[in-house]
Amino acid sequence: MKHLVLMCFFVFVLNHSTSEKVDQRAQKQEILHVTEQLLDAISCRDFENYTALCDPQLTAFEPEALGNLVRGIKFHKFYFDNASGSDGKVMNTHILNPHVHLLGEDAAYIAYTRLTQYVDKHGQFHTQQSEETRIWQRKGDPFKWQQLHFHRSSPNK
Repeated sequence: MKHLVLMCFFVFVLNHSTSEKVDQRAQKQEILHVTEQLLDAISCRDFENYTALCDPQLTAFEPEALGNLVRGIKFHKFYFDNASGSDGKVMNTHILNPHVHLLGEDAAYIAYTRLTQYVDKHGQFHTQQSEETRIWQRKGDPFKWQQLHFHRSSPNK
């Protein structure tokens, strides 16, 4: 009887551990997916979807801020409002070597290299690379992932 109880305990622990790993994999895929959605919103200059994916108090370090920490969406709205849609630029973004680290059930960060390919209005092909880290938190009603902070390196041309 004692061996049966121990065996049942080990089966429970193994099944629970496997189930946890599956849940973690699914959560990591969610973070990768929401990051792809965010980058698509940026590439398509879709400010409505961008703001839906960002906390209103978003903070960021990025090349455009010249080393300063920027807070809120207003700084980013300027670029959405003033990017010319007729500049002939077609963009394609790739997330390379993503690493997602779960910080609990409702928080995570993702670090990756971003390659952005584009063709300018003269038909010239370009690729830019930047390294990015984004912090996400699941919150709200209904729960959804929102970006709280990001850090983006200067693009290499």
